[in-house]
Amino acid sequence: MTQLNNLDPETVQNLVTFLKMIWTLSLLQKNAGLCNLPLPEEGVELDPHVKDCVQTYIREWLIVNRKNQGNSETCTFKKKGSRRDFHKTLQKQTFESETLDCSDASYQEAPRPLNVLCDETGRTTLTSCDFNLRSLQPDPRLENLLQHVSVEDFERQNEEARRANRHAELFALYPAMDEEDAVEIRPVPDCPKEHLGNRILLKLQTLKFDIEIEPLFACIALYDVKERKKISENFHCDLNSEQFKGFLRSHTPCIDSSSQARSAVFSVTYPSSDIYLVVKIEKVLQQGEIGDCAEPYMVLKESEGGKSKEKVEKLKAQAESFCQRLGKYRMPFAWAPISLTNFFNFSTLEREMSEAESLNGKGTTGDRRTMMLQARRLSERSLNSEDNYAVSNFKATSLTVNTFIKQEGDRLSDEDLFKFLTDYKRSSSLQRRVKSIPGSLKLEVSPASEVLSCCLTPELLQVKPFAENRSRPQKEILEFPVREVYVPHTVYRNLLYVYPQRLNFANRLASARNITIKIQFMCGEDATCAMPIIFGKSSGPEFLQEMYTAVTYHNKSPDFYEEVKIKLPAKLTEKHHLLFTFYHISCQPKQGACVETLLGYSWLPILLNDRLQTGHYCLPVALDKLPLNYSMHSPEKVPSQSPPIKWVEGHKGVFNVEVQAVSSIHTQDNHLEKFFTLCHSLESQVTFPIRVMEQKITEAALEHELKLSIICLNSSRLEPLVLFLHLVLEKLFQLAVQPMVIAGQTANFSQFAFESVVAIVNSLHNSKDLSKDQHGRNCLLASYVYYVFRLPEPQRDIARLGAAGSANLPESRYYTFGRTTAVSVGSRLLQSRVMSCSNPDIHGTQTATDEEVKNIMLSKVADRSSSRMSFYIEATNDTSNASVSPRPSNKKHFHEELALQMVVSTGMVRETVFKYAWFFFELLIKSMAQYVHNMDKQDTPRRSRFSDRFKDDITTIVNVVTSEIAALLVKAQKETEQAEKINISLAFFLYDLLSLMDRGFVFNLIRHYCNQLSNKLNTLPTLISMRLEFLRILCSHEHYLNLNLFFMTSVSAPVSPSPSLSSQNSSSCSSFQDQKIASMFDLSADYRQQHFLAGLLFTELAAALDTEAEGISKVQRKAISAVHSLLSSHDLDQRCLKPEVKVKIAALYLPLVGIILDALPQLYDFTVSEARSGKGRTGSPDEDQESSNPINQSVAWAIAGNQFNLLRTSGAPLSSLPYKQYNTLSPDTTRNLLICFLWIMKNAEQSLIRKWIADLPSMQLNRILDLLFICVSCFEYKGKQSSDKVSTQVLQKSRDVKARLEEALLRGEGARGEMMKRCRTPAGNDRFPGLNENLRWRKEQTQWRQANERLDKTKAELDQEALISGNLATEANLIILDMQENIIQASSAVDCKDNLLGGVLKVLVNSLSCDQSTTYLTHCFATLRALVAKFGDLLFEEEMEQCADLCQRVLHHCSSSIDITRIQACATLYLLMRHSFSSISNFARVKMQVTMSLASLVGKSSDFNEEYLRRSLRTILAYAEEDMDMQPTMFPVQVKELLRNLNSILSDTVKMREFQEDPEMLMDLMYRIAKGYQTSPDLRLTWLQNMAEKHAKKKCYTEAAMCLVHAAALVAEYLSMLEDHKYLPVGSVSFQNISSNVLEESAVSDDILSPDEDGICSGRYFSESGLVGLLEQAAELFSTGGLYETVNEVYKIVIPILEAHRDFRKLTSTHSKLQKAFDSIINKGFYGQCFGEDAVEVIKDSTPVDRSKLHPNKAYIQITFVEPYFDEYEMKDRVTYFEKNFSLRRFMYTTPFTLDGRPRGDLSEQYKRNTILTTMHAFPYVKTRINVIQKEEFILTPIEVAIEDMQKKTLELAVATNQEPPDAKMLQMVLQGSVGATVNQGPLEVAQVFLAEIPADPKLYRHHNKLRLCFKEFIMRCGEAVEKNKRLITADQREYQQELKKNYSKLKENLRPMIERKIPELYKPLVKVHSTTRDSFRNSSFKKYEAHSSQNI
Repeated sequence: MTQLNNLDPETVQNLVTFLKMIWTLSLLQKNAGLCNLPLPEEGVELDPHVKDCVQTYIREWLIVNRKNQGNSETCTFKKKGSRRDFHKTLQKQTFESETLDCSDASYQEAPRPLNVLCDETGRTTLTSCDFNLRSLQPDPRLENLLQHVSVEDFERQNEEARRANRHAELFALYPAMDEEDAVEIRPVPDCPKEHLGNRILLKLQTLKFDIEIEPLFACIALYDVKERKKISENFHCDLNSEQFKGFLRSHTPCIDSSSQARSAVFSVTYPSSDIYLVVKIEKVLQQGEIGDCAEPYMVLKESEGGKSKEKVEKLKAQAESFCQRLGKYRMPFAWAPISLTNFFNFSTLEREMSEAESLNGKGTTGDRRTMMLQARRLSERSLNSEDNYAVSNFKATSLTVNTFIKQEGDRLSDEDLFKFLTDYKRSSSLQRRVKSIPGSLKLEVSPASEVLSCCLTPELLQVKPFAENRSRPQKEILEFPVREVYVPHTVYRNLLYVYPQRLNFANRLASARNITIKIQFMCGEDATCAMPIIFGKSSGPEFLQEMYTAVTYHNKSPDFYEEVKIKLPAKLTEKHHLLFTFYHISCQPKQGACVETLLGYSWLPILLNDRLQTGHYCLPVALDKLPLNYSMHSPEKVPSQSPPIKWVEGHKGVFNVEVQAVSSIHTQDNHLEKFFTLCHSLESQVTFPIRVMEQKITEAALEHELKLSIICLNSSRLEPLVLFLHLVLEKLFQLAVQPMVIAGQTANFSQFAFESVVAIVNSLHNSKDLSKDQHGRNCLLASYVYYVFRLPEPQRDIARLGAAGSANLPESRYYTFGRTTAVSVGSRLLQSRVMSCSNPDIHGTQTATDEEVKNIMLSKVADRSSSRMSFYIEATNDTSNASVSPRPSNKKHFHEELALQMVVSTGMVRETVFKYAWFFFELLIKSMAQYVHNMDKQDTPRRSRFSDRFKDDITTIVNVVTSEIAALLVKAQKETEQAEKINISLAFFLYDLLSLMDRGFVFNLIRHYCNQLSNKLNTLPTLISMRLEFLRILCSHEHYLNLNLFFMTSVSAPVSPSPSLSSQNSSSCSSFQDQKIASMFDLSADYRQQHFLAGLLFTELAAALDTEAEGISKVQRKAISAVHSLLSSHDLDQRCLKPEVKVKIAALYLPLVGIILDALPQLYDFTVSEARSGKGRTGSPDEDQESSNPINQSVAWAIAGNQFNLLRTSGAPLSSLPYKQYNTLSPDTTRNLLICFLWIMKNAEQSLIRKWIADLPSMQLNRILDLLFICVSCFEYKGKQSSDKVSTQVLQKSRDVKARLEEALLRGEGARGEMMKRCRTPAGNDRFPGLNENLRWRKEQTQWRQANERLDKTKAELDQEALISGNLATEANLIILDMQENIIQASSAVDCKDNLLGGVLKVLVNSLSCDQSTTYLTHCFATLRALVAKFGDLLFEEEMEQCADLCQRVLHHCSSSIDITRIQACATLYLLMRHSFSSISNFARVKMQVTMSLASLVGKSSDFNEEYLRRSLRTILAYAEEDMDMQPTMFPVQVKELLRNLNSILSDTVKMREFQEDPEMLMDLMYRIAKGYQTSPDLRLTWLQNMAEKHAKKKCYTEAAMCLVHAAALVAEYLSMLEDHKYLPVGSVSFQNISSNVLEESAVSDDILSPDEDGICSGRYFSESGLVGLLEQAAELFSTGGLYETVNEVYKIVIPILEAHRDFRKLTSTHSKLQKAFDSIINKGFYGQCFGEDAVEVIKDSTPVDRSKLHPNKAYIQITFVEPYFDEYEMKDRVTYFEKNFSLRRFMYTTPFTLDGRPRGDLSEQYKRNTILTTMHAFPYVKTRINVIQKEEFILTPIEVAIEDMQKKTLELAVATNQEPPDAKMLQMVLQGSVGATVNQGPLEVAQVFLAEIPADPKLYRHHNKLRLCFKEFIMRCGEAVEKNKRLITADQREYQQELKKNYSKLKENLRPMIERKIPELYKPLVKVHSTTRDSFRNSSFKKYEAHSSQNI
């Protein structure tokens, strides 16, 4: 590593800024969306409470911003908006798998039938091929390939090419991590804003009726029928024409623009299907009932003309007359309900409601974060146009209301409306019965965006943007939510709504009929005192002095539905009241009569005991003029007057009215009212006693009452408490720090205020209606701290009236009485409090980190001793520093007081404080930041910013909180979540302290936390988990790198102020020559001291990976996620873009490399989990879905002698390394850890990496290579995730055909049917996931789910993801390639380079086997060529296995469709052959490996392209012809010979593709090819493996195993000739117990197999380890196929070899597998499955088929069911089920017939033909179809058929009777079939046909007697079965048993005569029988022999 002074000045300057102020205070304007802030009226002296409220609402938000927070681009980059254009900067990578998708169609030709296969006897010479390569055009040759270039120059050129055009940020390509573990994300709370629900924009367009005669007025509001509540204020709209507006001009003094709105924005917080939009239509009052006035609208039509038109004109003239006279009075007319069900997305109503409820906190805290973001977006006013959002997902809809319901004069109340709407919704008949008025109201309903142009608030304030020239604004309509909405007030709003409801003048004189109420808001009793603060209706002034209710004609007890909206004055007095004046309106004009006749008065004082009056009132009505000072009293309690007031009905309440307030001034809560009143009495001059509601408080009682009110604050209702939360907390904090002097005595409210705050915090957190974020923080409190909280301002005058001057406050600690009087502090807290000043764990000589860092960076000299000072001991001259202002003696600092109260709190208060410590911690941090800012201490040294006592309190708080965390963790499980939340809160607190306080002090707090937690917790996973989350938050600090002194070297860096927790021995090598470099990769004690936080984090990571305990997997994931998150943030940080900075950062993380290497055995091995040759690009879609490839990469390594599937180049197996066995990490966790490793390798100084590698021992180098090997498979490109790659129809069709064939076989009974069932349901196999049929549904379900997830993404998104993942795969593999180059270069002079070469080659071959981009392949092939040039001799002599793999992969890329890949591969292959020839003058080995590779490629790869490979062969030929240096040698000739051989092999591909869709024919062809290579063992073994792979893909596991057994036998033949070892099998003879077919492999003779010949049998399989690998894989396949007995025979050959090698680990595994196999033999099970129909028909009998009767469009398959056939002597050796179904060559099937040609007939006519077939090879074989070489037939006569049937029945009875354990159901089923009443005619009929009479033909005597004996045994077995069933039945089956016994007795009685009748001739003395009369029907004249060599079975 370089010194700091190697960095450029700009970088140094960027690091120096770390020392400067890293946070700022900023102000954010409030209510920026309004043109004018809502304020009280001007010129009025406001009350203190109103002043405080207004000040709170208009004051800017105060936010503490960290200066560099957000510079780290991790979060912002991973957001969708920031990533949106990132992919445009990436280069498109080309992958072979994606180009294949476009060209697959060329291989989908229909297969052509091959009538006759080629001769099987042998294969002609490999060079016989007519195809001429020279006719092809070669690819361009690689320049400079044949030029002489030194190896060093070649490597330098390769490195320069690799380093060019690389992506700088690796993590920008890596998918964003799941935020499950991202505890460091502390969400920024939503800014407190005015609540807005789901907003709907309503635009009224036209209102027309059939006749237009008068002006009509619309009033619209929302009603919730279910809640029976009006949920919005009224919106008044005038849609009249100018003509009708002119009718009212005399009554309209002015028309303000705000009253001309025709669009309204309604808000609905709780959407429901019960919400209706109700449109009420009013008209000008006129004479007549509502029905009379509505009748013309119902009967007349203006369009009819004639008399109708005349009537309309007459009515219009009358209307104009009424308008001129009664224009200011209204009457009800009609209304219409509109359901909003269709305008809310009720298909997702639950989601909508959850979003709305999340606003109020309902739901869980875990998933509420995203819901809060959505709900908040609805509930806030914003000017950000990108966030326009409407919850209701409906399109703008135009509606037309065609019918209106006529208003009924006696049903005008809201109760009547709700009742009608309920019935209206429930009954459609009601909708037809109501009287309707035809008309047309056109309106448009649409979602309202956040930003609306020309919009007015409910107070008629303009909302930005507002166009002044627009005549019709849009109005926001205030919502009245059905339930509480817990959002604090943020705007000034002071509205009063008055709802007159009912008036009862029934007993009044006759003149009170047409009644209206004039409503006024009065500020005095004079008529001129009416205030113009009533909001006007449509087409009129904005504000009115009076409002009239609508008139119901001739109704003395009218109902009212008006809503009077009033803008309340900010200052209310006792004179303010509502005045109601009642009038009778004379509708008929009379001479000299007045329109209005006064009926009476009523009023309602606004204030009662200085509190706003709201609620329901029933007021009396006075008939006379009101007396003086009436407004000072309520109308119910007016004192006696002279003369007395006349009241309606004797002062009874006759007028019902409701008054409701929507105010952010008036709390409407007793507790809050009292608290605010008493607080203001302290702050201003008041006269005692003061009145608080009905209570009078004297000055002496003020302190007591205030304390009482503080305590009772938490008793207030939750809604008003939340609404005024900001002001309540502000007052409490003011009281906490402001000593008050009351009556000459100093009053201290600190403790009471603090406890009240704690109680409020507890209530808010415990409320289920309030939301929390993912850290459990109450959103309202988090928002308050972040935006609202300010340091309490000191009051100018704190002396209360009556105080004798200013009190002389005694100076004490914090100048408060809290500490001296807090005697109730717990002993534990007291002890910790006392020890905090002398804690022995807190060293007094720790380093002042900031001073150190500053000196180091500015002077660039690492002098640790020059700046070591104590931050606990302050010098005397520091206290008088001029830069620090002296603190006023009478002022307490809030942060000090808060810390003190937290320390001295006790009991429940203390528990609550630490339960919700986050709130108090954040208060502390914000108050400290403001304190530093206000006191100008930004430039003051951090250790001097805060007092020692405050630091002591902070230390105590941290200690107590840590103890609380530990105490919670040892409790029950339910407390763990709470402990985690407190732990996170503490971490964030210390995180924030790092920005404010001395970092050395904070580091000590961190150290004490870790030590204290370690001492108190015994559960290691829990301990590590807690500390991990704690450290992850701390490490997310924006200056984490600087805090870790990352710019320092291990030599020059100063010691960290806090030593590490403990030391752990990381893996290190004692053989390192340079301890300095070695220590940089080790998590040493020095490292932990120099890099404190990083050391702690790595210690936890190492501990997590080194621990084996329950639940540790989650902890390991957390640890790795934390490191991953850190590296990601560094990589994307704008401050760390320069390479020299990243080098320093990578050096900081070098110990992580050692930790990862130690954890190598725990990493998920991607090479095992994914079959390399499957991969989705080499197999057909059905193969990929049905099964994974059993011949996978892991097996290949096993066959090669590596049983552990990891790279081993030192010769020792991995198990012998000092690895401890742990649980394996998950794939995602492993991937996250490996990307961290690659990032370090990418950014670290490469020369340092090489020096480190050069000194590593071979074991460590092998681990690195193992790691790189896994990395290759981990970051393989998976391809574009599109859903159209698989044709599901074709796939399903092929499955159905196969299924129906299997079904036909499964329907049969007997041994073959059972064998089919057994093979179709293999036992579970852990090594072959996906092969178990019983688990297949899970895989398909997963694929279905993933497909559905992919369908949610657009093609552009899929392309973008593919682009990024392609670049990630390329960059990751290039980093791996860089690392391999470093290993090669660093180890060039080391003796172990041959071992390293093998390891590097394996990694390179693995990368070539993956799907790679052309960019990577170009560099990889260049590295390979350099490797061949540098280590050619070793490669061809020592690394033959790697050479074989290399040849196969390079040859595979020679068939690539991409030109550049093909060119590179051809050049590499040619260079490989050239150097092979140059080293040994003969490249026979390479030639054989290439030939075998091509054979394997042809047999396995479905994406193999013959055309491109031929072109590559032509290119290699061109290289050979153009290589002038090699022309004098035999090399060109040998190359041409090799190419002719390869070209010949390619000819097989043409035939194989013809049978691609016919697996049986394909296997026959592959079998012929393998047999043709009988003289070439290497190629024969390759083709046998190809066959095994094909069989396994088709789930023919037994045949696949047989192929491997044959291959093993071939290897055994070679080994037996090479050397004679007793433990080795003696050739193929040793395999005959497995299968007799294996003996055919013994045909290899010595003249064919010459072990000494170069290139023959040189593959990896021709070795002892290869033999073991083949046999083990065969055993696995046998086990999968259910043939467990064969597994034992296979392992009989394997075990001696393992014993000879003393491989006890493998022996343990082998015996374990054998035990499972034997268990499976004991516990066999059989399963079946049904399939559907398709276009395939199965002919299920064996009769000849008439082809003329077959349907031409169907496929017909004739299936004959066969069973194994054995002679009697064979049955002695074939006892078990397995023995009867294995190694079979003879099979039998039967065909029933009659002599007249019918298949079935009577019993006496029924014959049966038995056919015996003999096959060439025994089943199972290496293929599923085997030729039949012999056919025998014999015929059974009818009586012989009867004998056979009865023998079967008897056997079934015997088996069911003697079964152990007994099976009652099976026994009863067999018994019922034998003696049941419905079936006993079967055996009886047989007896009657054949036994009723003695046959006339003596030849049938013996058959007759045999059948009689069969019946005798049959009836005996029936009797035994009946008796056995009697012992098995239950009580409820006794009747059934009696019925069985009855049937049995009856059958026995019927059979008795026939059974007892004997044939006398058979019992005569024995005589000599002529040889022609043999009793064996098998030697009768019916027997035939016929040989069929071409028939298959």
